[in-house]
Order: sequence, then structure tokens, then C-alpha cells
Amino acid sequence: MATNKHYIYIVECKDGTFYTGYTTDVKRRLEEHNSGIGAKYTRGRYPVELKYQESFESRSQAQKREYQIKKLPRSQKEELFN
Repeated sequence: MATNKHYIYIVECKDGTFYTGYTTDVKRRLEEHNSGIGAKYTRGRYPVELKYQESFESRSQAQKREYQIKKLPRSQKEELFN
């Protein structure tokens, strides 16, 4: 039985800022961000580049981690992918 994966991801926007999000399909979500139909935050800041992702077995786990990452200062986010 196939289980859906849940992902959190960090993209870097063209203005150098980071956006952290949740999805079940990272590729599709990046395409949405880069076509201007993604999150409101990224609409004026695309193209975006994927910098980091993590996968989880449950939506709950992924969204808890997303919340943790969103609270991190920029330097700690950069440590995740450097």
C-alpha cells in the first residue's frame, strides 16, 4: 500500500528572501511558485530556487516542522542547506 509523503521545503526567491512551505508534491509546488500561482508571498518574487526539503509520513509532522523552521533566523535556515 503506497503512502503519501508530506514535505516541507525552503525556496530562495529572486530577491534573496526565503519562503518555507508544506506540500505533498515538491516539483508541482515549485512549478506553481515559478508560474506566479504559488503562495502570495512568492508571487512577486519568482523565480524561486529549491534550497532544502524534508519528508514526513504525516501531514501533522510536516506542518509542525514547517512551523519550527519558519521561526528560525535566516542564519539557521542557511545552516540546514549549507
